[in-house]
Amino acid sequence: MESSNQTIAQEFIFSAFPYSRGDSVICFVPLLFIYTFIIVGNLVIISVVQLNTRLHTPMYFFISALSFLEIWYTTATIPKMLSSLLSEKKSISLNGCLLQMYFFHSTGISEVCLLTAMAFDRYLAICSPLHYPTIMTPKLCAQLTLSCCVCGFITPLPEITWISTLPFCGSNHLEHIFCDFLPVLRLACTDTQAIIMIQVVDIVHAVEIITAVMLIFMSYIGIVAVILRIRSTEGRRKAFSTCVSHLTVFLLFFGSVALMYLRFSATYSLFWDTAIALAFAVLSPFFNPIIYSLRNKEIKEAIKKHLGQAKIFFHKTRDLK
Repeated sequence: MESSNQTIAQEFIFSAFPYSRGDSVICFVPLLFIYTFIIVGNLVIISVVQLNTRLHTPMYFFISALSFLEIWYTTATIPKMLSSLLSEKKSISLNGCLLQMYFFHSTGISEVCLLTAMAFDRYLAICSPLHYPTIMTPKLCAQLTLSCCVCGFITPLPEITWISTLPFCGSNHLEHIFCDFLPVLRLACTDTQAIIMIQVVDIVHAVEIITAVMLIFMSYIGIVAVILRIRSTEGRRKAFSTCVSHLTVFLLFFGSVALMYLRFSATYSLFWDTAIALAFAVLSPFFNPIIYSLRNKEIKEAIKKHLGQAKIFFHKTRDLK
C-alpha cells in the first residue's frame, strides 16, 4: 500500500541519454539527420504514389499508408529524444509519458496489422492473379487500412488506462530513451500488481507479434509454393521481386520488435535495451524509404520523372527572370 507521506512522481527523467554536452551533440546530429530523412523520404513516397496514376494499385496504396504511419510512429518518440539530448533535465511529464506510450504503440500496432494486410495482398496477387483485381478493390484496400488503424489505436488503450491509475512514488529515473510499458511499470509502487501486469503485458505483446508473424509466414508459404511451380526463371524472379521489399521490411521490423517484446523474464543491460529500442524505433523506419524506393523500379522511375519536371520548371522560371 502507498503510505501517506510518499510523494507521487509527476514526471520521469530519462537516464539512458548521455549527460556530457559533447556526447549529446554527437548523438543529436545523426539522430536529427535520420529523423529528417524519414519524414522527407516518406513524404516523397506518398506524393509520388498520389501523383502517378500508374501507381494507383493496392500494393502502392498500402506502401503509401505505411509511409504515413511511419511519419507518426517516429514523431511519437524522436522529437522528444532530440529535445532530451539538448536539455539538461531530460524529463517528461507523467501525462506526456502516457501519451507517448499510447501513440508509439498505437501506430506501431497499426504498422504490424498493415504489414500483415500487405502480405495478404501479395498472396492474392501471386496465388490468384485472375481474381486479384475483383477481390482487392480500392474499397477493400481502404477498409483493410482503416481496420488496421482501428485495431492499432484500440489495442493499447486498456494498458495505458491501467498504467495511468498506478502510483509512482519511488525513483522517477526511467532507464530508457522513451516511455515504454516495461520501464514505466518497473517504477510503479505496487510491486505485486506491477509484476503480474508486466507478465500480462508480455503475453499480450507475444500474442500480437506471433499472430502477425504466423499470418505473414503462412502467406509466404503459399507464395513460395506458387513461385516454385513457375517454369521460367524470369517468371520466378519477377514474381519474387514483388515481395522482396515487403519481406525485407517485415524481417527488419519484426526482428528488432521480437527481441524487445518477446523476452518474457529475460533482462538486458541498459546498453542492449537502448540498442534494440533504437533498432525498431529509429533504424527500421530509416531503412524503409530506402528499401521501398531503391528496390522498387516503378517508384524510382516516378521520382526521376518528377525530379526532371522540377528541374525543367526551375530552369524556365529562371529564364523568365
